[in-house]
Amino acid sequence: MHQSEVLDLYQNRLEERERERAVAKQKVALVSFARLATFVAGVALLWFVWERAPESWPLVLLPVVFFGGLLAVHARLYDALTRIERAERFYRRGIERIEGTWAGKGRSGDAFLDRDHPYARDLDVFGKGSLFELLATTVSPWGTRTLASWLSQPATLEEVGLRQQAVSELRPLVELRERVASEPTDEEEIEDPEALGRWAEAPPVLVSKSARWTALALGAASTTLAVLWLASRVDRVAFLVAVAASASFALLFRARTAAVLSAAEGPARDLSVLASLLHILESHGFAADHLVSLQSRLGSEAEAASSRIRRLARLIEYLDARRNQLFAPVAALLLWGTQFAFALEAWRRSSGPQVPRWLEAVGELDALLALASYGFENPEDVFPETSGERALFDAEGLGHPLIPLDRLVRNDVKLGGELRLLVVSGSNMSGKSTLLRSIGVNAVLALAGAPVRARRLTLSRLRVAASIRIEDSLREGISHFYAEILRLRQVMELAKKEIPVLFLLDEILHGTNSHDRRIGAEAVVRGLVERGALGLITTHDLALSRLAETMPGRAANVHFEDHIEEGKILFDYLMREGVVKKSNALELMRGIGLEV
Repeated sequence: MHQSEVLDLYQNRLEERERERAVAKQKVALVSFARLATFVAGVALLWFVWERAPESWPLVLLPVVFFGGLLAVHARLYDALTRIERAERFYRRGIERIEGTWAGKGRSGDAFLDRDHPYARDLDVFGKGSLFELLATTVSPWGTRTLASWLSQPATLEEVGLRQQAVSELRPLVELRERVASEPTDEEEIEDPEALGRWAEAPPVLVSKSARWTALALGAASTTLAVLWLASRVDRVAFLVAVAASASFALLFRARTAAVLSAAEGPARDLSVLASLLHILESHGFAADHLVSLQSRLGSEAEAASSRIRRLARLIEYLDARRNQLFAPVAALLLWGTQFAFALEAWRRSSGPQVPRWLEAVGELDALLALASYGFENPEDVFPETSGERALFDAEGLGHPLIPLDRLVRNDVKLGGELRLLVVSGSNMSGKSTLLRSIGVNAVLALAGAPVRARRLTLSRLRVAASIRIEDSLREGISHFYAEILRLRQVMELAKKEIPVLFLLDEILHGTNSHDRRIGAEAVVRGLVERGALGLITTHDLALSRLAETMPGRAANVHFEDHIEEGKILFDYLMREGVVKKSNALELMRGIGLEV
C-alpha cells in the first residue's frame, strides 16, 4: 500500500462518518423535541389532576415514566453521535498528518520536555510540530505518558523486537484504532495519570458491612414512607421519624463519606476509554508475544478488568445524579451519597490492587496503537534491523520523518566498525543540521520500536546525545559558548556508560576562535571515539576537516554543496564524500540586500 491509498481510505471513511453524523443529529433532534412535548404534556396533566381530579394523581406518573425513557434514549443517541464525531476527527487528523498540515493541532508534549535531556530539544522530540505531536494519537493519559517515555529512553534490543512485532500486527487494524479513538474522553489531558492508581490502592475508609446495609435499609424506609405519606396511607409522624433516623446516620458518617467522595472526584473519571482498551486486550486474539504478555497482566479473575472498570464508571455516573436539582430531594431520602460512598469503597477493596497493573498494560497498548497509526499512514517506512555489535548505525535512503515525502531528500549514512566519525562541511542552509536531526530522530524511532524513515536501517543499541539547539540564559548568566561546553561535558559523561553514544554535534565550538576551536574539537571527538562512541560533527570551519587526517580510517570527510542559477542559490541536499570547496555566505548576504 502507498501513502496515497491510505489517504483515499481515510477520505472515503471520513465522508461515510459525515453522512452518519447527519442522520444521528436528526435522531437526537427528534428525541429532544419529543422530550419537550412530553414535559409540556406532563405539566398540563399535572395541572388538570391538581385542579379537577386529585384522585387521579397516578396518571401523572405516565409522562414521568415516558420522559425518563426518552432521557435514556436521548443519552444513547447522543453517545452514538459523539462517537461518530470523534471518528470523524480521527480520520480528519489522519488526513492532516498525511498531507503535512498537522503541526500545532495535536498534543505538543511540552510537559515532557526536560531542558537537560541529551537530545529532546535538539531533535524536536517534544513541542509544536515535533515528533511527539506527529506520533501522539494516544487516547489515554497513560498511553501518552508511555509514548513520551519510549521517545526519551532507548529500549533494549529485545524490547525493540517485541514492540516491532506488536506494531506490525496492529498496523493494518484501522477499525480497531477508530473504535478506540471514538471513546468519549475529556479533551484535556489528565494532569496526574497516576492518580487513579494511587486512589485505587489507598487504604479503605468505609469498611463496615453492617453500616452499609443499615444505610440501604434507612434509605429504602424513608423513600417508601414518603410515597405512602403523599398517598395519605401513613401518618406524617412515621415519615418524619424515618427522615430523622436517616439524617442522623448520614451525619454520623458525614466526614468519612465526604472524604471518600472527594478522593474519587478526579481519579475515577473518564473511564470509558480505559474500559475500551482493557476490553481489546481481553477479547482480541493477538498473536504477537508482547501483546499476549500484556493480556496476561490482566490476570484471570472471574470478572474481566474491563467489566470492573465499567462498573466503577457506572457508580461515578449514578453518584453524579445527586447534583440534579430535580433528583436531589429523592437522593437525600435515599442517602444517595452515603450509599455510593460505601459502594466505591467496596469496589476499591475488591479491584483496587489490580488497577496499577491494568493501567500499565493499557498505557503500553495505547502507545503501540499510536506507533501502528504512524506505520500505517507511512507505509514506505520500514522497521529497522537490530545488531549486537558494540556500536553501529547503517542506513540507506535515510530521511527526516517530519519532512513531507514530496520534499524529502534521502541520504545514505554508515558508521560502525573502524569508522567512528563523519566530519560534515558545507555552506549555510545546505542540509548539515537536517542530516544530524534525521539520524537522531530515526535512531529515537528505531529504539522506541517504531518504523523509521529509511529504505533500510541497521543499528545497535545506542544512546543519542546531541548539541544542535543550544540556548544561553540571561537569568542564569550562561553564555551560548558556556551552555555548549556544558552539553559537551554531558555527552562525554554519557559516553562513559555502558550503552554506546551516537553523538550529533552541530557547528562544534563555533563560539570561540579558530585555534581553540580546532584543539578543543579534536580533544572532544577523540575522547568520545576512544570511549566507544560514534557520530557526526558539522562545521563551517574547514580547518576542522583536518580531523579526518589525524584519525585515518576512524574518521572521514563528507559535505553538502550548492550552486547558483540565475542569481539564486540552489541546494540538492545530497551528501558527498570529501570536503566542501566553497562557501555561500557572501552570496546569501548579498541576496538579502547587504552591501558586502
